Amino acid sequence: MFPQRLDSPHAYDIAKAMIDGFNRHYRLFRTESSRAKHRFETADWHGQQRAQRERIEFYDLRVKEAVTRLEKEFKAGEQPMEVWQQVKLHYIGLLVDHHQPELAETFFNSVTTKILHRTHFHNDFIFVRPAVSTEYIENDEPAAMPTYRAYYPTRESLGDTVVRIVDNFQLQRPFEDLQRDAGYVVQAMSGRLAQVKLRANFQIQVLSSLFYRNKGAYVVGKIINGFNEVPFALPILHNKQGKLMIDTCLFGEDDLQALFSFARAYFMVDMEVPSAYVQFLRSLMPRKPRNEIYNALGLAKQGKTLFYRDFLYHLKHSSDKFRIAPGIKGMVMLVFDLPSFPYVFKLIKDYYPPQKDTTREKIKGKYLLVKQHDRVGRMADTLEYSEVAFSRDRFEDELIEEIRKYAPSQLEISDRDGDGHEEVVIKHLYIERRMIPLNIYLQEAFDAGRSSGHDAAAAEQARGQIESAVVEYGNAIKDLVAANIFPGDMLWKNFGVTRNGKVVFYDYVPEAHNEEEEMSGEVWYTVGPHDVFPETFEPFLLGNDAVREVFMKHHADLLQASFWQAHKERIQAGHVHDVFPYERDKRFARKYAAVLGERAEERVSI
Repeated sequence: MFPQRLDSPHAYDIAKAMIDGFNRHYRLFRTESSRAKHRFETADWHGQQRAQRERIEFYDLRVKEAVTRLEKEFKAGEQPMEVWQQVKLHYIGLLVDHHQPELAETFFNSVTTKILHRTHFHNDFIFVRPAVSTEYIENDEPAAMPTYRAYYPTRESLGDTVVRIVDNFQLQRPFEDLQRDAGYVVQAMSGRLAQVKLRANFQIQVLSSLFYRNKGAYVVGKIINGFNEVPFALPILHNKQGKLMIDTCLFGEDDLQALFSFARAYFMVDMEVPSAYVQFLRSLMPRKPRNEIYNALGLAKQGKTLFYRDFLYHLKHSSDKFRIAPGIKGMVMLVFDLPSFPYVFKLIKDYYPPQKDTTREKIKGKYLLVKQHDRVGRMADTLEYSEVAFSRDRFEDELIEEIRKYAPSQLEISDRDGDGHEEVVIKHLYIERRMIPLNIYLQEAFDAGRSSGHDAAAAEQARGQIESAVVEYGNAIKDLVAANIFPGDMLWKNFGVTRNGKVVFYDYVPEAHNEEEEMSGEVWYTVGPHDVFPETFEPFLLGNDAVREVFMKHHADLLQASFWQAHKERIQAGHVHDVFPYERDKRFARKYAAVLGERAEERVSI
């Protein structure tokens, strides 16, 4: 279908060199991901964190290697455009039987734009749309693992099936009592199946690789019965005696959404066909965009590609304009949004007030640190883009003036094609999920409470909104501190509320001076002159009586120096904190305390 040679003797060789570069990248990526199993089995938590951080750098390193090779061997940047058209056709031919074609197309885009020095994202020499379908790709190599395994239990054999599901992962560390844990899983599942007739197709499908993150390994699958499908996940943890245990059973789309949240670190998963994993996960979480699933699997560049395609599609089917984002303006970042699109766009200002002692490079470094750090469900992941082009007529004039005033170096407006249609080009941009700023969320609750009058139900709802937000705010600070992240500016405006009511921090973490400092047991963060400290919590944050009452009920320990000292000592001792992407009340150790003993939760390595 695609000839070995076209007009240029170099076109096929360039395409082959590029696919070789991608194959090397994915081989290394997959090898590092598969090693997560051994690190989990040996409780090498610091090694797991280090590998998760280092794996993020793999892609850019392989792109640089590919660019260097193409320039050295083929003087690729000097090749005429006709040759690059031929290169792309040859590359498509090399992807016909490939197991990761969508990732390879993105790699082609990254290498090509580096070599051709193309600004913006629309040109004839990259994959603006996918050229090769990812439907029904399977690993057809001899003895290869399928994407998922299917089990066909009866009611009576359900416990034995759970044991077989876990045993099939061949974890080289003993369970404390797998039969007992399987019994708890069956009890949890029975709540979904007790009054249900088991249909002829009753089965459990489980992805063939475990999902590793922090100190946990997760079995991910779904129960199928008739036309109903119930997603589930089983977290496997170490207990204090060093043995394994199933900690709980998560059910339903909301629990899986929390597990795969954009505010959490990426999973380590061994996947030969990533598109098949994404398709399976989409069946569990149909509301979750594909780009966020690729991100959660550590394939951030593919996530960026899909996000941008979705974004361009949305722009074609909408007509509203970009505007200055509502809320209190930041001192360092200029934030704008498109009302119809659930993300915000952030660019670094050129000028900062004197109290913000920082630079553009420091701020970029802090964003990178957030991406590399375990975000423990409390820091938003960001997508980073350069040279992004928009149509000028989609911008409100006030927003253009705001950018001209505070970030002129990041703005370019031109009629590039000479057709009278101006483009706005933003030089460097961060994009993240839109959240309701916590100060606005609380103010809306206060206003609703005041306007409820004699409506007792409305007043109670407002009080509940305030309480849940303040409790979540304190939990967010505690989770961040436990992960060795000090949120220096703890004002309400620096936190956001997600659609599921989770409070997430979106200001900047202090920057470690080097890798050794960050990974040491020492507390590496510094203190700024305007940071909010425990002793200033009350005057700065607890002026409202309703807020103060809730805060003191649930988080009074945050006002005590002993809380902060205890975490400092724990971090200095090298202890890695357990991070639970679910409520602790869901844990079997709490549910079945009467069976396990009153202090059952202490069995877990916390």
